[in-house]
Amino acid sequence: MARESVWRELRGRGYLRSSAPWRSAGYLLGGALLGAAVFVVGAALTAVATALTLVLVGIPLLAALALSGVPIAALERRRMRLVDPDPAPTPHRTPNTPGIHAWLRLRLTEQATWRELAHAALFALVLWPLDLLVLATTVAFPALLVAAPAHLATAGGPGHDIRPAKLWLVDAYPAACGTALLGLVLLAVLAYPLGAYAAARAAFTRLLLAPRESEVAASLAEVTRSRARLVDAFEAERRRIERDLHDGAQQRLVALTMRLGLARLDAEPGSALAGQLAAAHDEAGRVLTELRELIRGIHPQVLADYGLAAAMEDAADRSAVPVTVTIEGDGAPLPRLPEPVESAGYFAVREALANVGRHSGATRARVTAVHTDGVLRVDVCDDGRGGADPARGTGLTGLADRLAVLDGTLTVTSPPGGPTVLSVEIPCQAQPRRQSQPPPAA
Repeated sequence: MARESVWRELRGRGYLRSSAPWRSAGYLLGGALLGAAVFVVGAALTAVATALTLVLVGIPLLAALALSGVPIAALERRRMRLVDPDPAPTPHRTPNTPGIHAWLRLRLTEQATWRELAHAALFALVLWPLDLLVLATTVAFPALLVAAPAHLATAGGPGHDIRPAKLWLVDAYPAACGTALLGLVLLAVLAYPLGAYAAARAAFTRLLLAPRESEVAASLAEVTRSRARLVDAFEAERRRIERDLHDGAQQRLVALTMRLGLARLDAEPGSALAGQLAAAHDEAGRVLTELRELIRGIHPQVLADYGLAAAMEDAADRSAVPVTVTIEGDGAPLPRLPEPVESAGYFAVREALANVGRHSGATRARVTAVHTDGVLRVDVCDDGRGGADPARGTGLTGLADRLAVLDGTLTVTSPPGGPTVLSVEIPCQAQPRRQSQPPPAA
């Protein structure tokens, strides 16, 4: 069962029966011990650094003390889970480049670093004494009263005077048991302010050490930029592999096919050698065809040369079911779009048509593309049986992630009985027309 925060349990009826009072006491006890250690170590290091500043050796140490709040804050964010299990992520960003210099430069320019330093100073000077005072009032004082019978026994028994918590004299067990009963009542009553203080203490710590909205927005923006860089790198790697296969392996395979064809001409017709050369020649031709299909699937040249409209026409021609492609607009052809947008739109159409051929039982499909008001919209519709579930495959999930990097969306509508409609929307602006060679004559 998930653990509730102390603040939520305080408002319930089962607070005293829960672990919240013990977790609150543990949180404050840990804060008192850690704060005392931070005070002692921080005061010693500050004194040493200040003394060494006279010989310039202490200047780097003083600069390092500015970062002392970072590890303390990281430990406090973990300790806070005792009373508030909601996650408190780090507000710090990851440096764009590796190395200690990049890390130091980023940390010293972040607001979170200086908030953590301020927290460390408050922790060492104010917070841990308050934690200790609250523990002494709500836990230690009632515990001393509860221990009155044991205290009397160790003092020699009845007839010997004791003063529990320095309050009143007790010289008999009935009085000692009454004092212990009072201590138990106080322990139960004071458990509520104990939990309230621990919850407020954790909330104050979260206010200082958790990310602010601007930092969260900056982190999300950095994640988006990082994903965009990954997509760009992925596309560049696609093009490199396509180019290497096209200019390397494919050309060698073409040369091998030609050599085998020439060898067939030189072989004696009807001989065993001629039969083996013919089989090898045919197999090389099939491998060359498969390699060309593989290259086209990695990054089709028609997409780079002639744009998304021509690439969709090419994908429709290769579909297992008849496909009609419609480019809507004001009579103008679909403009050239940014390369990531064209690539994402093309592979969305490819994946949709592949799913139509494999799973839908459709007899026809239709692809519609339009670019208006700075948005590319591509719809793939089929007349199949419907009932498609995008969650069952990874192809559409990967496409959705890819489109999200471009601020695009992928929507699949597939009621039982059909039709199935896959819709892609990507905000983008038209690019200037690129110079390209005219398509080769048939």
